[in-house]
This record gives sequence, structure tokens and C-alpha cells, in this order.
Amino acid sequence: MEKEHRISELASHLPSLGEGQGVGSHPLHLFHFCPQCGSPRFVEHNEKSKQCMDCGFTYYINPSAATVALIERRTEQGAEWLCVRRAKEPAKGTLDLPGGFSDLYETSEQGVVREVKEETGLDVERVEFLFSIPNQYVYSGFTVHTMDMFYRCHVADGLDSARAADDAGEVLWLRPEDIRPEDFGLISVRQGVRLLLAKRQKSGL
Repeated sequence: MEKEHRISELASHLPSLGEGQGVGSHPLHLFHFCPQCGSPRFVEHNEKSKQCMDCGFTYYINPSAATVALIERRTEQGAEWLCVRRAKEPAKGTLDLPGGFSDLYETSEQGVVREVKEETGLDVERVEFLFSIPNQYVYSGFTVHTMDMFYRCHVADGLDSARAADDAGEVLWLRPEDIRPEDFGLISVRQGVRLLLAKRQKSGL
């Protein structure tokens, strides 16, 4: 029942194809011409697609694949999670977990390993899938709908050598008890951090 409630809450707002810009808008509202023949008679087909009235081409919008990494280390003071501060928009300056978009022709697991390496310099040896959360990522005024897949990433050596690079402006090791989900700027990561903290509290770790 708890899982069903969470899923229905995440999908509570289904915007129409003609709805405005930014978070909450439908990603097809900016598509005015058929990508196959260029016809302007490119109209709403259903809640997730448009169809060309001239050539019959139907375009379905699907979420882009993205990844989020949970990396933990143990110290004398207890557990710490590796967080980064976003160096670029959207949500520049807010906290984030390492991760990013999956590239063409790579698996989600390969994507999260690459993103962690690019943003922190760390080499991930093993990944463990945790859960996924849909997100809306506004880039250059366009809302990119994503499916963010959260992984627990295991790094055997060199955790203390983590450094900020690529989209990360700073790396921070934070104790879970000191983490505030509202400090994370991206919707899905904020929700994911809440879920991770709740799971941790429930397990007593």
C-alpha cells in the first residue's frame, strides 16, 4: 500500500500536450512540425504522442534514462554519504548526488560508473540497483522528462581522493543525520534522499 501511494503521488499531475513551459509542462508542447516530413499538421494523438495528418507518422515521447549514485564511507564518527554541489543550471549551487544522463549504447550501470568517474574521479567496482524515480529536468527552457535510476555504488579504494570535476563544483562527505533533503535542488534526487534516509532510519543503520 505504501508503494502504491508513492507511485500515485509521483504521477498525480499529467499535463496536456499544449501546457506551458518549465517543470510540469508536457515535453511535446514545443513540437509543432512533423519530424519526418516537416508538415505543420502535427497534432495531438493521445496523452503521450503526436501524429502527422499528412504522412501518418506518430511520435511517442518517452523519458530519458539517467542515473544517481549513493556512495558511502565509514569513519570513526559513523557513515558519510558523498554529495556534490551543482556547478551548472538547473539548480546551480544546490546539493546533488553524483550522476547524470546515460549515453547512447551504454547500459545504465555503465552510465553511473562513468558519471561517478567524471564528477568525482572515483572508480566504481560494483553497483546495486535501489529504485527509480521520474524527474523533470529543465534545460535551455525545455523540460526533459527523465527516469532516474538510483544505485548504491561500491568503491574499494581511494574514497578520500574524491575531487570535483565536470558538472560538480564541490564534493562533500555528509553524515546522513546532517543531510536535509530540501537542500537538494533536483526533484527526483530530493525525493530519493528522503526515501534513502527513511530506509536507513527504519533499518537502524
